[in-house]
Formats: sequence, C-alpha cells, structure tokens
Amino acid sequence: MLGDTAMIIEEKQKMNRSAWTTLTVLSCLGLVTLYGETMVLPAIPDFNTSSWILSAFLIAGAVMTPIAGKLSDIYGKKRILLLIMAVYSAGLLAGGFANSIEVMLAARVAQGIGFSMFPIAFGIIRETLPIQKLAMGQTIFGSTFSGGAVVGLLVGATIIQNYGWHFTFLSVFPVAVTLALIIKKFIHAKNPLDSNVPGVARAEENANGMISKSIDLKGSAALASTVISFLLGISLLENSIAESVVGLDIAGLFAVATISLVLFLVIERRASVPLIDLNLMANKMLLSATIILMIVGLCTFMVYQTIPIMIRSPRPFGFGGDPIVTANVQLPFMIILLIGTIGSGFVLNRVGNLNLTIIGTVVGTIGFFSLFAFHSSELIVAITLSIIAAGLSLSFTGGFNIVLVSAPIQMTGIALGMTLLLNLIGQSIGPTVAAIFQQTYQGAVEGVAGRFPTAEAYSLIFAAAAVLSLTSAVLALLLSRGRQITPSIDTTAGGSTH
Repeated sequence: MLGDTAMIIEEKQKMNRSAWTTLTVLSCLGLVTLYGETMVLPAIPDFNTSSWILSAFLIAGAVMTPIAGKLSDIYGKKRILLLIMAVYSAGLLAGGFANSIEVMLAARVAQGIGFSMFPIAFGIIRETLPIQKLAMGQTIFGSTFSGGAVVGLLVGATIIQNYGWHFTFLSVFPVAVTLALIIKKFIHAKNPLDSNVPGVARAEENANGMISKSIDLKGSAALASTVISFLLGISLLENSIAESVVGLDIAGLFAVATISLVLFLVIERRASVPLIDLNLMANKMLLSATIILMIVGLCTFMVYQTIPIMIRSPRPFGFGGDPIVTANVQLPFMIILLIGTIGSGFVLNRVGNLNLTIIGTVVGTIGFFSLFAFHSSELIVAITLSIIAAGLSLSFTGGFNIVLVSAPIQMTGIALGMTLLLNLIGQSIGPTVAAIFQQTYQGAVEGVAGRFPTAEAYSLIFAAAAVLSLTSAVLALLLSRGRQITPSIDTTAGGSTH
C-alpha cells in the first residue's frame, strides 16, 4: 500500500514537472515572436506602405487562426504547431532578404500565419496544467508577449540605427528554428484521436462512430474571402478618402465581403463538421468578451501605428526623433504591460474575470482620453501610454480567461481561434483607420521633402480611440449585471461549468 502511494506521488510529481516544462517552453513563443515583431516598430515610418506592413501580418493571422485551431483539434496540436512555426521561420528569412515591397508583403503574410500558433500553444498548456494552476499559466504565457516586446524595443532600435531593419528579421530566425527543435523533442501533446483519454479535445465523430478527419473546406474558403476582401477594402479606403474618391473596386470588395459572410454563415449552419461552431457565440459571456477584446485591439493598434510616425515626423508636426527616441517613448508602455500582465494573474482568482475586465477597460479608456488631451511632448506621451498599458494588461487577462473557461475543453482551439480572429480583425482595422486620418490631414515642412500628418490628424486618431475604448468599458459594465465566471471545469465530461 505504501509502495503504491509512493508511486502515485512520484507520478504526480513527474506530471507537474512536465506541465511546468511545457509552459516554460511554449511561453517562449510569445517572447520570440513579439521580440521580432516589436523590433521593427521603430522602422515603421521608413516604409512607404506602413499600414500594409502591419495589415498584411494581421490579415494573414486573422484568416489562419481559426483554421489552425480547427486543424489542431483534428490532427494534433503539436504537429500543426510545428508546421506553422516552419512557415513563420520562412517568413522571417524572407523578410531579412526582402528587396521589394512584394517580397516584403509575402514575408509578412508568412509571419502573420505564424500568429495562429498561439491558441494552439495555449491549448496544449490548458491540457497539461492542473485547473487550479490555469490562471497562473495564462499569466506566465501572456507576460512573455510583453517581455518580448520590451526586449524588442530595446534591441530593435539599436539594430535599426546601426545595421538596418533587414537584420531585425535575420536576428530572430535562428532563435525561432532552435525553439521549434526544442518543442519537437521535449513537448508532448495528447493525441486528439485517442478516444481513451478523458477530457481531451478530439475530432468529431461521424454517423458510423468513426473519428472524422475532415475540415470544412467550403467554410474555410468563405471565411478567407470574407476577411481578406473586407480588410483589403478597409486598407484601400485610406488612399481613396485622401483623394476624395471612393472607387468601384472598393465597393466591390465590400460587396464580396458581405456575400462571403452570408455564404459562410449558411455553410457553417449546414456543415456536419463546421470550421467554427456558431453555437459558441450564443454564450453571452464568451461573445461579449470577444467583442471587448476586438475593440481593445482596434484602439491599441490605432495608437500602435501612429506613435512612431508622430515621434519621427519633423517639427512642428512631430517631435523630430529617431528610432532610439521612438523606442524610449514606447518602452514604458511595454514595461507596464509586462508588469500588469504578471500582476493580473495573481489577483485573477480573487477579483474575478469579469471585474478584472471592467477595471481594465475603464483604466484603458482613461488612458486613451489622456492621450487625446495631452500629447505635446515625448514624456507626456510615454506617461499616457503607460496608463493605456495598465488597462490593456487587465483587459486581456480578464477577457481571454472568460473565453477559456466559457468554452468546453474539447473546443478550446476553436474558441480561441474565433476570439483571436475577431481580435485580429480589430487590430487590422486600427492601423487603417489611423492611416485614413494621416492621409486626410497632411502638411509640408519648409526644407524637408514629403508631406506629414498634422496635429489635427493625431487629435482625431486619439479621440476616435478614446470613444471606441469607452464602448468596451460600457459593454463590460453591462455584463456586470450577470454572474462572475470562475474557472471550474468538469474534466469528466470535457466541458466547463460557470
């Protein structure tokens, strides 16, 4: 009897060590990816098509995320994760040698596809960690994004200043490849086709009781058509508004997006194995959290693209700074985001997901209104960005945890993919909205070539972000009339209770 007890204890200790190893290794994905993504941020004004550099990445991520989540639930999370990491690494290599805008955009698309690895990675973490450690796991996983951003800003500005932006991608490539090899060797994910493993995400069964490996190709094509045509229309709209002409091609893209969306909804309703389970959106908490995260992402990326342009534009329209100044202004944002993300995990269970989301959206709204009212110097901008970062860290921790515990465990990949899809759509719209204002309100500086966004452009961008952020806070407050969500999961049934 004592021997059996000792064996059980030893086995649990091994499982705990394996779980924390898995969390540590997979959390490095956020560290590496955000390091690479943030490194190029100070160089955004150097690109003639800066909004496309961001949009190409985000559009690809938006299209691929729900598809990758579904594939991981069917074919195995580790297998699909490694495949996506290979595509991402190829995108880094291509970006390092890009000598034309076409190659650069293709590289950004491949890097955007790599963004879809995150819901898969966290799906593995959720399967591995004990439920009582899930909030801590989410905190550690999320904090690496902020940590990577901090390192990226510090290192990226120096690299761009001394070696050029191409080297930012090349410096990340060997790290990404090494991490993929480590995951292949040391990370063990459960087999989704193993029906003997309780509570594990599995592919759907067909009428004969056999596991179906099919994926909804029609739904995938309709979703891709919807997202791409809509975001391309939004992106092209920026130049058309600046020229006071809205072409038929833009109207056509929005028409295609509308038709594709209707087709997607019809296909998903009829599909035996849908790409996205629309019934998940019937969950009030999950739907509301997803919308809040989408709005927060939109507001953040409006500012994300605008700040480097404002800092590096010549006076009097900007601050006349260089990449180092840009990094210094944005560094407090990243540091506060890192601290806030870590700290939110420690108070999550005590405060509750919904209350944390409410606090985060309110603080974020205060930050955006502060940025609108006060942005006359680098120091003031850095302070207001820090307030936004504090709210953002709480909103994301609370919002994504609501999604996690609202969805059945066997649908984690689909739920996270769907949430990230809408979040990425919001993030894709943000830079384009900002660029529309920047193109519409421009002025020239004597002795300096080119035209630059004026003070009116920045005020309108920050005002729009503040108003949109206010809607997310109102939505979160309206949810407070409902009940709090606590991470209590029924592992025997593979579902969740809240």
